[in-house]
Amino acid sequence: MTRRELAHWARQPVQVLFGLVFPVMLLLMFSYLIGGGRGVEGDYVDFLVPGMFALTMAFGLEGTMLAVTQDLNKGVIDRFRSMPMANGAVLVGRSVADMLQSALGLLVLMGVGYALGWRAHGTSGAFLGAVGLLLLLRFAMLWIGILLAMVAGRPEMVQAVQILVWPVGFLSNAIATPESMPDWLATFVEWNPLSQTATAVRDLFGSPGAETGHVWAAVAWPLVLLAVFFPLAVRKFAALSK
Repeated sequence: MTRRELAHWARQPVQVLFGLVFPVMLLLMFSYLIGGGRGVEGDYVDFLVPGMFALTMAFGLEGTMLAVTQDLNKGVIDRFRSMPMANGAVLVGRSVADMLQSALGLLVLMGVGYALGWRAHGTSGAFLGAVGLLLLLRFAMLWIGILLAMVAGRPEMVQAVQILVWPVGFLSNAIATPESMPDWLATFVEWNPLSQTATAVRDLFGSPGAETGHVWAAVAWPLVLLAVFFPLAVRKFAALSK
């Protein structure tokens, strides 16, 4: 299933390229056009880049969601169901391919951040830990997207569902500090799982705006989301075959 999804990359290079370029466009836009970093201590780029790493882990789910809905509507899944495989194999294969693309996109974004002047000041172990937290968040968000795609059922509905991701992404501390927001909004922002990951990776990267003690929350939130949405997605997929 994973090889099948990777083979689609060669036939759809524009979609893959857009997935890599879109986070870079966001980073450059916030850095040069909307930047300013009100309330940020130190260089805003050092604050922004780790936040953008976390933010992009929540974006780009529409590719996976579209692939799932297209397979459902084209009858491809029906053929897979006739084969001796576990119900979750199709979904896991799709998720592994997405994680590979997400890791590649994160690497590209890190290169752009380095060109903008961002540096990781922590140890190599802390660096790998930060990357692990980012990919863990992506994996959790991915299964939310897979479930929503099966609930939507049709490719044309994916765009409407994808819009729901934007408020979660931007109502975080990825691009601005909660201190610069109204109190009622800051409370929500601080509890946002994406904010927990952004704060934790800033700490591990040694960036400004870092606060210690958030690594546990950056691990716990994605695991809770996985515990809820992974079985729901597999159960929904199994129900579609009945």
